[in-house]
Order: sequence, then C-alpha cells, then structure tokens
Amino acid sequence: MAASKPVEAPGGGGAGTGLSRWQLALVLGAPILLGAGAVYLWGRRAARRGGKGASERKTPEGRASPGPYGGGSQPDGPGHEEMSPLDRAQAAKNKGNKYFKAGRYEQAIQCYTEAISLCPPERNLDLSTFYQNRAAAYEQLQKWTEVAQDCTKAVELNPKYVKALFRRAKAHEKLDNKKECLEDVTAVCILEAFQNQQSMLLADKVLKLLGKEKAKEKYKNREPLMPSPQFIKSYFSSFTDDIISQPLLKGEKSDEDKDKEGEASEVKENSGYLRAKQYMEEENYDKIISECTKEIEAKGKYMAEALLLRATFYLLIGNANAAKPDLDQVISMEDANVKLRANALIKRGSMYMQQQQPALSTQDFNMAADIDPQNADVYHHRGQLKILLDQIEEAVEDFDECIRLRPDSALAQAQKCFALYRQAYTGNNPLPVQVAMKGFEDVIKKFPKCAEGYALYAQALTDQQQFGKADEMYDKCIDLEPDNATTYVHKGLLQLQWKQDLDKGLELISKAIEIDNKCDFAYETMGTIEVQRGNLDKAIEMFNKAINLAKSEMEMAHLYSLCDAAYAQTEVAKKYGLKPPTL
Repeated sequence: MAASKPVEAPGGGGAGTGLSRWQLALVLGAPILLGAGAVYLWGRRAARRGGKGASERKTPEGRASPGPYGGGSQPDGPGHEEMSPLDRAQAAKNKGNKYFKAGRYEQAIQCYTEAISLCPPERNLDLSTFYQNRAAAYEQLQKWTEVAQDCTKAVELNPKYVKALFRRAKAHEKLDNKKECLEDVTAVCILEAFQNQQSMLLADKVLKLLGKEKAKEKYKNREPLMPSPQFIKSYFSSFTDDIISQPLLKGEKSDEDKDKEGEASEVKENSGYLRAKQYMEEENYDKIISECTKEIEAKGKYMAEALLLRATFYLLIGNANAAKPDLDQVISMEDANVKLRANALIKRGSMYMQQQQPALSTQDFNMAADIDPQNADVYHHRGQLKILLDQIEEAVEDFDECIRLRPDSALAQAQKCFALYRQAYTGNNPLPVQVAMKGFEDVIKKFPKCAEGYALYAQALTDQQQFGKADEMYDKCIDLEPDNATTYVHKGLLQLQWKQDLDKGLELISKAIEIDNKCDFAYETMGTIEVQRGNLDKAIEMFNKAINLAKSEMEMAHLYSLCDAAYAQTEVAKKYGLKPPTL
C-alpha cells in the first residue's frame, strides 16, 4: 500500500473522534488534521461534550389537559360560546394529543385537522405546531407523503422549526428523496449545533447512500487516469520482493547499454514485457499496459510477469475490473514463480480491501503467506490490513515477522511503531504511549533516511499536541522527499491546528498541488478548508477535482459525500439563511 495519504478503515470514521469524514464538510468552524487512519478536529466543542441522545422524536407538541380524551375546555363543552377561535383550536389540539398518546392516530388526525381549520391564519407558530402534530400522527401510520406535506406547511410558517424539518427529512428518506432529505437534515444539524446524535446519524446515512450511488455511476464511466510519477514510485517502494518492479537485469540489456550506466537501456529481445520494463525505468508509464498486452497476446516468455505488471497498472489507474482477471490468472499459474503469485495475491487482497471486502482480502493475504512464507512483503502489507481492521496485536505480529525476514525494512519498523502507538492512544494509557513514542525515536535514529518514519512520528506528535516537534519531523520528510505532495498537505494542516495560521496552511497545500496536480488528497483537504471558511462554491470545485482523481470507487463515494454535504449547505443557506460559524 503506497503511503500517499491517510489510510482509513472501511467503516469510514476517524479513529478516536466518533465522526465520519463527511462531517468535515458540515461541522462547526474548525481547522482539521488528517492523520493516518484518523481524522482530528480542532475546537470541535460538540464532539468533546458529546451529542444528545438518539431517542426517537415521536410525540406531538403541546401538553394535554386532564380528561378522558379532551382538553380543559372542549369545543362542545360548557363555555364554548365564550372561547376564542385560538382557544378552540388549542383545545382541539389537546384532544388530539390525548388520542395520539393512546395510539388512536386517525382520531388524533381529525382533531389536529380541526385545530388547523379553527386557528386564525395570522397565528403562524400555532398553525405550524398543529401541522407538525398532524405529521407526527401520519408518521405513525407510515403515510410518508402526508408527513412530508404537513411538515412543509409547518416549515413555511416557521422556517427554523427543527421538529418539522427533521420529521420531513425522515419522510423524504422513506420516499427515497435523498437530496431533499439531506437538505433538511443539514438544516437540522446546523440549527442544533451538531449536538443531536440522531440527526447526525441520518445525515451520515443519506450522504453515504448518495455517495455510493453517484460513485457507482461515475466510476464505471470514468476515463482511466495515470497517477503522478511520485505516487507510482511510492507505490512500488512499498514492495521489496516484487520481481516486476526490479530494474532490468544485465542479461536483458544490449552490450552497448551496459557501458552507458544511468541511460535508458535498449532491450535485445523482441519482448513487450521487457520494453514495458524499460518504459518503467524511463517513467514513461502510459505505454506499459499496451506493451504488456503484446507480450500476453504473443504468449511470450514473460507472460506471467506481463499479466502481473499490466494488472498493477490497471490498479494504479483505478480499473480494478480489468486488473482482477489478470491477477486471477497469475495466481492460478502453479508453474509460475511463487514470488509472482504471492505478489498477485497481495495486490488482489489490497484491491478487495479497497472494495470493503475484508474477508476476501484476509483470505488472499493468508494464501500468500502459505505459498511464500519467507516473503516479507506479505507480512508487511497484511500488517497494514490488520491496522485497518483494528486488529493491532496481529498487525504487530506481522510487522515483527517482516522485520525478522528483512531487518533493514525501515518502513515495517516505522509502521509497527505506529500500530503500537495507535493501540496505546486509543486505550488512553499514558505509559504505553510513552514507550511507542520512544520507539519512533529509535526508528528515525536507526533509519535517518526513512521519510515514512518521520511522517508517522509527526502524526503521533500532533496527537500529543507537540506541534513544534511535529513540524520539525515534517521538515525532515520534505528534505528527504521534496516531491512528496502529501507531506506538504500534512504540514499545512499542522499550521492550522497549531497556530491557526490559515494563510500558511493554504500556502503549503497549494504548494502540494503545484508539486503534484494529481494529488486528490490536497484537493480534498483544500475543499474541506474552504467549507469551513464559508467559500462553498470553491469547496465544491475542489471536491469535484478530487473526485475526478479518485483511485477507487470507495474513495470516490467518500468524496461525493463531502461534495454533497457542501452543496446541501449552499441550498440551506439560500432557503433558510443558515450557515455554521466559519473560520
């Protein structure tokens, strides 16, 4: 798994926050820090205090007076002639409330209808209550169209009526009106200052559904897009036992090229695979798939290698459907080099994890360990899978095995430290946290040229609010990998969390885009910040750029959720004048 941006568990939310990442596009004004597998919000008062309970809001409004099913003064009781129209309407509502509490919803609806007809038209708030109460009764009868209609009347009379907005949102959900549901629940979240868990859960649910629907359609029709050279090199650097990523062997080069060290080599065999390998060395990645296809169609000497290399680049351009048959074929080739088959299993397992199929993913990694138990890559990448599945002890065991097989694996040692740190941090246990932090110091001392070690240590330091030292670690990363755009994004987010320096943060994230204009993480982060600045149109523009660069359908669905959350805010702002506080 390439270390291109934070890895997130298949459930979606950030570790330690209880928040889904869509909330970054809705939550109260707060700079953010996205860590590996985690989302941290600075100044998130609501999250620290905890939201209200998630009990269902089923009861109508207004207190019913004593009596079998009536109010203190019934419309047909003594003194009826002296009652004002509003008093008669209130009495009818109270009678309806009694019926409602007794579960007699049809009679309650009749009483609320009477209250609506009796109420003076200038009494907007009273009328809105009567409509909302009737909607509550319709809800109990699952008459969702009537619920939505009555709630609409209530909101027209009282535009910031939270109960009516939320009830209408639930009705729209039942009617499969996802866009309308999202707008209503967004208004509710803002009006309640993100304090009610029930409304936030509904927003999360509908955003995920919308995101999945849109991503499914967009992803199958998307144009393949080759990632940046930096991303591709980072991806391949996470493998040490990957035959296809190794440089051309001397025997595969012409005699003339053996004397031209550092120059592009010319292959002496008429092999599509060897030409593809040459293009890899030249970073001419767009030609690799076609050259591999030539080797495969010719059933050449390097057919297994060509299938695996083509599958790898299909995965890199986000075409998992094309990659899977190639991976399947390599895995089934029992006469192929076992390292090729194990690598294909690792890549298919990672693909399954991206597709939120952890059981299939685990099965592939276990099979890879069975057929090639001395392959360090298997344990390294399975360890990352175990972190995503929150199986930290098993992750540490895998990293230990990787380190035993390859003691010089700086990446595995850094990720083991991060796994131990995350276990200690989520367990809120200070002593193991200190031990894990000491482990990071040991790793960067032993492997001073491992950028990933500094990056993971920086994320842990940020958790501990040791911002100055975290900033130093990001500077070390930049010194080692000046073309790694993701590091600039993290450093920019740190400036927001540490110094609330919006200008510096945006400058660094803009630098990331300048370095790699295909860095979807940078566009996503920029969009999130623009939401919090109140620049919703700019935010939507950034999210759309990230969507076009998404490398998997799952990632695209998440980005659509952010974009839809921002768009819902623009609609709520137009309709009700509601906006969360901005930076």
